[in-house]
Amino acid sequence: MMTRADYIIGIDPDVSKSGVAQLRVAGREVEAFSISFPELLDYLQRMADFQHRTGMKVTIVVEASWLISTNWHTQRGESVRTAARKGKDAGRCHEVGRKIVECARHYGLEVKEQLPLKKIWKGKDGKITHEEISAFIRMGTRSNQETRDAALLAWNEAGFPIRIITNKR
Repeated sequence: MMTRADYIIGIDPDVSKSGVAQLRVAGREVEAFSISFPELLDYLQRMADFQHRTGMKVTIVVEASWLISTNWHTQRGESVRTAARKGKDAGRCHEVGRKIVECARHYGLEVKEQLPLKKIWKGKDGKITHEEISAFIRMGTRSNQETRDAALLAWNEAGFPIRIITNKR
């Protein structure tokens, strides 16, 4: 049985900069940022040290798209070269995510590998927009797709309500 976390860290892995959202569960406070892989490893080590020093429980939730058995991102009329590039890019991103999971566990953090959440939002390809996430999470004045996805992972793991905006025209 899993104990309730004091902090939930959502991570949307990426090759250049991963989206990270730190949720302090008690106050529903989210801090979101994008950082490189080495910076992310340093951050995870600091969170492991924080957990050890304070006794507060930290849980890491990583978007684990590598758990999807079929992952086709091709479109009609695309060349073989384009399909190969997309596959290579997805594979690189998957490996970054796997290494994040491996390192976080090595540091003694609890890690959950989360299948990508459903894309039900108004943004491109069903991704969540800043306006939509701001309806239930205080995200500041700006965010990018990686930080919004990371915040959504942490918020979902906490079991907090998610509000979907509908505009009647």
